[in-house]
Amino acid sequence: MKIYDYLVVGSGLFGATFAYEMNKRGKKVLVVDRRDHTGGNIYCESINGINVHKYGAHIFHTSDKEIWNYVNQFCEFNNYINSPIANYKGEFYNMPFNMNTFTKLWGDVKTPKDAQEKIESQKKELNGKEPENLEEQAISLVGKDIYEKLVKGYTEKQWGRDCKDLPAFIIKRLPVRYTFNNNYRYQGIPMGGYNVIINKMLENCDVKLNVDYLKEKEKYDKLADKVLYTGMIDEYFNYQFGNLEYRSLKFEPEYLKDIDNYQGNAVINYTDRETPYTRLIEHKHFEFNDCKGTVITKEYPANWSVGDEAYYPINDEKNNELYKKYEELAKKEKNVLFGGRLGSYKYYDMDKVIESALDLVKSEE
Repeated sequence: MKIYDYLVVGSGLFGATFAYEMNKRGKKVLVVDRRDHTGGNIYCESINGINVHKYGAHIFHTSDKEIWNYVNQFCEFNNYINSPIANYKGEFYNMPFNMNTFTKLWGDVKTPKDAQEKIESQKKELNGKEPENLEEQAISLVGKDIYEKLVKGYTEKQWGRDCKDLPAFIIKRLPVRYTFNNNYRYQGIPMGGYNVIINKMLENCDVKLNVDYLKEKEKYDKLADKVLYTGMIDEYFNYQFGNLEYRSLKFEPEYLKDIDNYQGNAVINYTDRETPYTRLIEHKHFEFNDCKGTVITKEYPANWSVGDEAYYPINDEKNNELYKKYEELAKKEKNVLFGGRLGSYKYYDMDKVIESALDLVKSEE
């Protein structure tokens, strides 16, 4: 006899949103996760009173008022504004690219018109031809100077390949703002960390941790009428067509008890090729924490192999074609839904994760 209406595999933001909405509709939900905590990659670990983003910096931002109102029902957000700094060989630039960046990069640029003209003049070196790789695509969007200092090294570290060997579509756009203002319409960090949101979403669901669903699939499938699977879709099907490719990350956290303010900003990106990590995070700045000591994390891109944590799908032509094969298998599954970053082999910002989960909920009504 089935005990639950839904078994949700994975307690990240997608799975937790779906579980919350189904529970709200009177459905009985069991959530399982192979980690020893809920929240997936937005999980925060408390170290000396600092909420540490264990799996990399997560800043909630959106232009969608409905999604902003939705997420605010679970917690109060502070007024943190995402203002990462780029460090290129000791030169510091504001990001996203804006008038602060341009005036620092080009001393003779003083106005938005100056900046537009400078970027347009540098784009001309492509002679209007269609970009054939990421390097050409980036230059076509922001010109050579910005590409060389602020895009090239960071991107090559992130993907583990030369920009000339990466497909153009990886960078569909690069935000360029001809203002001195970096703000999104709605943004912030949950006061108390992201665990507050996930705990609230799952408070009326049954949750089991340290569960490897695929190893105990038969046992858990018997418990529920339907399954939502948010893990890797190729792993679900035992890699029968071969594995999809991902990039992974490794994190090196460090508690500095004698330093109260290490870098003066939550996130600094290292955009040169030689520095092995892509960014350095100082977590206390997310929540304006003034406690003694600080926690920093160096974030290193890494090659991925089966068994590693998968962070970024490599959505090139080869992998997208392979994903389509798994997607066809998924459509034939009875009473199994797939979603989230790994289940749909697609990178989402957090607001889009919630939007996608809510769309799946509607399709179940």
